[in-house]
Amino acid sequence: MQATQMLAQLLGSVALILWGVRMIRTGVTRAYGAELRRVVGAAARTRLGAFFGGVGATALLQSSTATALIIGAFAGKGLIALPAALAVMLGANVGTTLAAQLLAFDVKWLWTVCVAAGVFLFLGTQQERWRGLGRAIVGLGLLLLALDQIGQVSGALRGSETVRTVMAAMGGEPIVAVLVAAALTYAAHASLSIVLLVMSLSGAGILAAPTALALVLGANLGGALVPWIALSGSSVSSRRVQLGNLITRAAGVLAVLPFVNEVAGFAQVLAGDHAERLVVHMHTGFNVALAIVGLPLVGLLARLLERIQRDVPETRDTVTPRHLDDSALEEPAEALACAMRETLHMGDRVADMLHRALPAIEGSELRLVREVEDADNAVDRLYEAIKLYLVQVSRSELTAEESRRYVEILTFTTNLEHIGDIIDKNLMELATKKIRNQLAFSSEGLDEIRAFHTRVEETMRLACNVFATRDVVLARRLFADKGPTRTAEREAAERHFARLKEGRPESIATSAIHLDIIRDLKRIHGHLTAVAYPILEGSGELAESRLRASEEAPARLSPLSRGG
Repeated sequence: MQATQMLAQLLGSVALILWGVRMIRTGVTRAYGAELRRVVGAAARTRLGAFFGGVGATALLQSSTATALIIGAFAGKGLIALPAALAVMLGANVGTTLAAQLLAFDVKWLWTVCVAAGVFLFLGTQQERWRGLGRAIVGLGLLLLALDQIGQVSGALRGSETVRTVMAAMGGEPIVAVLVAAALTYAAHASLSIVLLVMSLSGAGILAAPTALALVLGANLGGALVPWIALSGSSVSSRRVQLGNLITRAAGVLAVLPFVNEVAGFAQVLAGDHAERLVVHMHTGFNVALAIVGLPLVGLLARLLERIQRDVPETRDTVTPRHLDDSALEEPAEALACAMRETLHMGDRVADMLHRALPAIEGSELRLVREVEDADNAVDRLYEAIKLYLVQVSRSELTAEESRRYVEILTFTTNLEHIGDIIDKNLMELATKKIRNQLAFSSEGLDEIRAFHTRVEETMRLACNVFATRDVVLARRLFADKGPTRTAEREAAERHFARLKEGRPESIATSAIHLDIIRDLKRIHGHLTAVAYPILEGSGELAESRLRASEEAPARLSPLSRGG
């Protein structure tokens, strides 16, 4: 076999391992993700239960990183104590070794059965749970195929003088081997993939036992780096769990590294002539030893972590996303539900801005204006967080319904952000102009602004309810309010012009500000009613962008939508 062909086959096989592991994880997450989260949460009431919960969840997901994200989200929300979360991670590290133990047996020929069964299951049903299970079985088949291909290439590589020279050099520098494996694991985002690669190379006689152990240690260290870096922007509570896991694994690596030759020799005795089992025994033994030593010390480690990473006191204006759970990203339906809840949180913020805008417009204090402007900065941060989260969700395979919901959420968050900008950059600018010029509205003009503001606030509440429930009746009420609101805007302008004809000094002085405020409130109303369009379109309620006539529609309209 030519060198170029061997290299291409090896790279392709490694890529297939990565894809197979990913398919197993995403398939199991889509089929049983919600149940796994509930089981882990329930098991985490005791340290031992938390440990075995981590073992079970990771054995199914085949990704300690996925378990780490779930536990990080739980810890960030205060749903799990830090010692229990650390115990879950110790279990997750053991759980990820179970698949390696199974794959070390001569079962690679089963790849054909797994791929065929998984494809038939995936294509033969429309139920998401069974399709997820089919995806996981296909992933297992691809994993077995990749290991079979690596075994073929490894036999040819064994005779390469270059390969022997490189591996001999790495064997003399175990620290280099650890760093190389850690870097590869971080790049692959899957420690199992690197361990399986080391297992195949060791089985072909390319790697000496001490070198294989050093690479396994590096894979474990890299596996702890992945979630720690992935959650670097999360809350302190989330980051503590991953820092604790990283400290635990790093301590284990530092403890074993000086005794690589002795530990590898002991593992060889256990594995006998089975070189592939040598690697998985070292991988499992390392993590089991960490669990035995670490479980009694999780309380002490938790106190240390709380000293290293202290809670940051939040100021009154600090706003962070509450519901964007990274652990749900593998399950689009649940991730979209998280995004929807965060959008409603953003809607509450915008509604508060709208409520506080009226006192700023009525009064003469610039402090009120500044408070509303600061609130818009918080809304902008939430918008960016939701938008980036939705981008991550869109990378998964979405069903037609999930795609529609994705568009609805993205559209509504964009409209909410526009509303915040209108309040901040338009209404507050008008309020500032009024205050600095020491102007005052006429009593009638101020009553008109208050009435129009009240109408828009009621529309804001209705729009958020329509977004949350997707109720067609509520969507019809929201859409039907467009006409009465246009009428109210026109009538307010006519009354204002009448006061101008009367020569009212307050109306003349505030004319431009008054009309602009009504106009901007009308623009906000337009952004809010847009949430009804996709819901009415999906139910066949819209024809050529107009609401279809219905005998029951008038009876369902609220006093607001009738212009009352």
